[in-house]
Amino acid sequence: MARLTIICCVLLLSVFGSTAQTVSDSTAAADSALLKQIEQQMQNTPATTPVTTRSNISTNPDIGVIGDFQLSYISKGKKNIDAYLNETEVSFQAVVDPYIRADFFLSFGRDALTGKYGVEVEEGYLTSLSLPYKLQLKAGKFKEAVGRINPTHAHALPFIDLPNAYVNYFGDGGLNDEGVSLSWLVPNKKFYQELIVQATSGRTDAPSFKQSEGNRFLYLAHLKNFFTINANATLEIGVTGISGPNDSARVTNMAAADFTYKWKPVKMNTYKSLTWQSEIFYNNAAYTATEKRNSFGLYSFIDYQIAKRWFLTGRYDYAQKPFDKKIVEQAFSVTAGWTATEFSKMEFEVKTTNDQIESRYYQGWLRWIFVIGAHGAHQY
Repeated sequence: MARLTIICCVLLLSVFGSTAQTVSDSTAAADSALLKQIEQQMQNTPATTPVTTRSNISTNPDIGVIGDFQLSYISKGKKNIDAYLNETEVSFQAVVDPYIRADFFLSFGRDALTGKYGVEVEEGYLTSLSLPYKLQLKAGKFKEAVGRINPTHAHALPFIDLPNAYVNYFGDGGLNDEGVSLSWLVPNKKFYQELIVQATSGRTDAPSFKQSEGNRFLYLAHLKNFFTINANATLEIGVTGISGPNDSARVTNMAAADFTYKWKPVKMNTYKSLTWQSEIFYNNAAYTATEKRNSFGLYSFIDYQIAKRWFLTGRYDYAQKPFDKKIVEQAFSVTAGWTATEFSKMEFEVKTTNDQIESRYYQGWLRWIFVIGAHGAHQY
């Protein structure tokens, strides 16, 4: 109201000042002084400023839930068809402070034999963020750095089942153990190179390795070499060495190599891409002081994007049994995948397997993956 009154006075004074022709010079001078006084009062009137409140920093971790629902078929046995929620994965991920971050993954999985569900810590580890000399330390329970498949969670693979050679050596759960991991980004200006060394307790369900009753641990080293061929293609070559105790209180040594070629054209990267990935495993297991057994296995697949949301994957498996290399498994599989968004996808896989013990049999799966909440990026 005060400001409105002042404005009205200014308008009235202006009108009367402009229309009154008979006003004396002394009256005009007084009016002019009054106008200056009113203008000064208006300039000194404080303006109303909005009040802002400071928001608190959130300390809540990123939480995500991934569901894996499957239908399966197998040509042998009495029960040929089954439907089940294969796994529910819950992740908690956050930066603890400027020095470390924490990643935890809880798995509510289904036992394939009993059909019962259980919960376990699939991964739970801390990772350093500020070590010098391009070093990074990881401590806790984690998937070990064997090639390309083992560090990757199953829902991120372009096929539903795991390669035969991989399962024969590492089991369905892969090498997933408790310990420490140190990685070093090699100062190589020509191409990307990373060296990872790991030492774990040996508490793994892998067929090739068992926990020692003494102080023997599982040791692993992996060298990754990544090349940029051009704007459309990359090549990755890795070598891995593993040594650890086995179920005969002896040592198993393993060498592995992985090869990954990726093509994704810059102009058509939404609709076309190709990945060719292969891994080779050579196993040397000592069962007694004089008895050692060697075995060999590999897989190779090509994943081709045929449309914006459609992928087609063909895979070949070759696997000798670790306990008897004369028993050889060979398998062929084809997977068709439809990716609706980064939060859901459906895949259908058919596979045929043959060895010297059983007659050829056939398998089929339908998998539906869905994600709610935060969803971290997968490794390239």
